[in-house]
Amino acid sequence: MKIACVGGGPAGLFFALLMKKRHPDHEVVVYERNRVDDTFGFGVVFSDATAENLALADPLAWERVSESFHHWDDIDIFYRGERLRSTGHGFAGVSRVRLLEILAERCREVGVTLRFEHEVDDVAALAREVDLVVAADGVNSAIRQQFEDDYEPSIDWRPNRFVWLGTTKPLDAFTFWFKESEHGLWRVHAYQYEPGSSTFIVECTGETFERTGLSEHDEDATLAFCEKLFAEELGGHRLQKNRSLWRRFPTIRNGSWRHGNVVLMGDAVHTAHFSIGSGTKLAMEDAIALADALDHGGDLAAAVEEYENDRRPAVESLQRAAQASLQWFEETERYWRLAPIQFGFSLLTRSLRITHEDLRVRDPDYVRSVDEWYAEEAHRLSGAPIRRAPDGRVSPPMFTPFRLRELLLPNRVVVSAMCQYKAEDGLPNDWHLVHLGSRAVGGAGLVMTEMTDVAPEARITPGCAGLWNGQHVDAWRRVVRFVHAETEARIGLQLAHAGRKGATKVAWEGIDEPLNAGGWPLVAPSPMAWADGSVVPREMTREDLARVREDFVRSAELEVEAGFDLIELHFAHGYLLGSFISPLTNLREDEYGGSLENRLRFPLEVFDGVRAAWPPERPISIRISATDWAPGGIDAADSVEVARLLRERGVDLVDVSAGQTVPYARPIYGRQFQTPFSDRIRHEVGIATMAVGNISSYMDVNTILAAGRADLCALARAHLWDPYWTRNAAQKQGWPLPWPAPYSSLDRYTPRFD
Repeated sequence: MKIACVGGGPAGLFFALLMKKRHPDHEVVVYERNRVDDTFGFGVVFSDATAENLALADPLAWERVSESFHHWDDIDIFYRGERLRSTGHGFAGVSRVRLLEILAERCREVGVTLRFEHEVDDVAALAREVDLVVAADGVNSAIRQQFEDDYEPSIDWRPNRFVWLGTTKPLDAFTFWFKESEHGLWRVHAYQYEPGSSTFIVECTGETFERTGLSEHDEDATLAFCEKLFAEELGGHRLQKNRSLWRRFPTIRNGSWRHGNVVLMGDAVHTAHFSIGSGTKLAMEDAIALADALDHGGDLAAAVEEYENDRRPAVESLQRAAQASLQWFEETERYWRLAPIQFGFSLLTRSLRITHEDLRVRDPDYVRSVDEWYAEEAHRLSGAPIRRAPDGRVSPPMFTPFRLRELLLPNRVVVSAMCQYKAEDGLPNDWHLVHLGSRAVGGAGLVMTEMTDVAPEARITPGCAGLWNGQHVDAWRRVVRFVHAETEARIGLQLAHAGRKGATKVAWEGIDEPLNAGGWPLVAPSPMAWADGSVVPREMTREDLARVREDFVRSAELEVEAGFDLIELHFAHGYLLGSFISPLTNLREDEYGGSLENRLRFPLEVFDGVRAAWPPERPISIRISATDWAPGGIDAADSVEVARLLRERGVDLVDVSAGQTVPYARPIYGRQFQTPFSDRIRHEVGIATMAVGNISSYMDVNTILAAGRADLCALARAHLWDPYWTRNAAQKQGWPLPWPAPYSSLDRYTPRFD
């Protein structure tokens, strides 16, 4: 096989080495426009886990690389005059030039032909001459640009500016400096990669950079500015330049990774932000994956397809983590007033991959200090005493109390509202008692009912629960009494109107499909059907608005009779009140349409009526869709403004969900995929939030809370799988909860608490 690698970076060299070593009869050539020692940047970083994986691919190359490693276990964070140190992380830095030299040496040893200072002008001609072209020509890949119709590239240029510098200052930890100047807030990412040499990356917002008056391309002016700005941090050491231009980071994705026999690799096909140090990792793991796919036999097209199918999920997962990390640094100003201990924890867990438990294993003393601080804050804000284990430990964050008005929750775990479709004429029954009661016994601090509708015509399906008459009050009171009498949990009811998403079949008979018979007229802000084949709703008149508002008020009054602790109004997911908020579903031209403030007018009128009917000592939560995930719809910035208006109106808690407004939405799923919206609203608006969405482990919950991304965490499917999810989480952390009296025999198997 004839193979041409265009690009002599880590991806191209490592792939060439692996293929030639495995198949000495292959003809493998690397083309690189620069010299091997003429490269951008200073050092690269590998985690210990990454290093182990790469070492298996070519032990000899990695032995030489590891001889040049500068190891560290610690991360130092300098913030508002304090230094925070976390240990146990396991990283190594190495000179980028030295890495490339070693890979080039190994290529020569196994017989790869290296053609440095050689520009490939005609890739199409090259592709006709060889069996495979590997395009590893970097972020600005000419090959990707030449065949962009096939690769379908997407490049997201991020707003922050950064410059890659070096310094002679030695560092014994990966170091983050945060510093304010008259221009704004500066971030430094710094690490040592060889004796006497450290990478020193300076980052700021675009606005901060503009205020400096610096030119993007004047390296000398940049050097002088940064040496003056960070004189104290540098301690007499100088900065160094190497194509040190102010740049913006491009997040690169591609619809396809291949064009005929030309396949993309490394930064040419995907990038991951330098704040998690994974660009070189991704590139070299690409090389391993493509080499493995080619070794599996079959034709070239099948092998290249296998390479893409194998790598894409791992790459996209890491890119999601990198996106969360880069956004943290883009938005550091949001966290600038956090207590130092929480700021540091937020930084360390910014990618959503490192959890409270991961840090506890690496650095138990650091996490103990985080837990102590969090417990003290919970005590200060709730008035509830700090609980300690016999060994003196405070509870993990998830088991601290939380207060909303006069409602005191025993812990921060919430059973999310989940439609059951088991009611008859809106009447809850034994299913609801067992469903909600078992999860309250299971230890959650707050149990939410399913979406409960304010009128028969407000239901999604005939099986939806309701609260519009005395029978409903009696049935719900039975559930509430059980929860209050037999558990420490509190219980809330989610109140809603389905709007244009009503009169459909229950989920297991055809979700969102209209009823074949027995339907009811639908109303909505505008006469827009949910989807093709759905019932077209009637545009609401003034009379309709008044009637629906009174329906909500009546249900709130009945909720008081039933004894619920909290009301949650459903302003999300394309149901009636959420449909007013989104410009995709509200096309009205009166005072209830148009601007965001106008679109919120009716939902806030409903809230005002409910608030007046609801006891002042009891809280009200609002569930919102923080983004519609569709062009022209609500976005994250809009949701901040929505939350600000809710706070000003007297809302106590924002339950931050997302999407489901329109059927053509394109959500970006992943671990804790909705938590960043909660984080932003909580910090920018100053209102309590509840996070929800792919939160599945107690590690996630503790991390979200301790980092300040939410005040409560709601879990849905985790509680379906395990009604005792909270108790099991407590047991795994050595923090058992008190059992109800009938189960008290279990106490003998768990330590008692003071």
